[in-house]
Amino acid sequence: MLRDVFGNPFRPLAFSTECRTETALALARGIYESRDFGAMPILADALQDAGCDNLDILSHCRKPGEHVRGCWVVDLVLGKT
Repeated sequence: MLRDVFGNPFRPLAFSTECRTETALALARGIYESRDFGAMPILADALQDAGCDNLDILSHCRKPGEHVRGCWVVDLVLGKT
């Protein structure tokens, strides 16, 4: 669960603000507000469509298992980190 909130502290992350499309932002906001992380794979698709090619971000969104509010990818997309 810590990795879901903080990500991998040993891997610096580059995220282009160009990937914050209206679609990605709307999905991330919906996930954050509803605490329903079932749309994480859809967020990965939206980020990939926007040009995000960071495998850490995309694989985190697509991995099965529990996500929690404060998820580093959702916060990254929303500009909270």
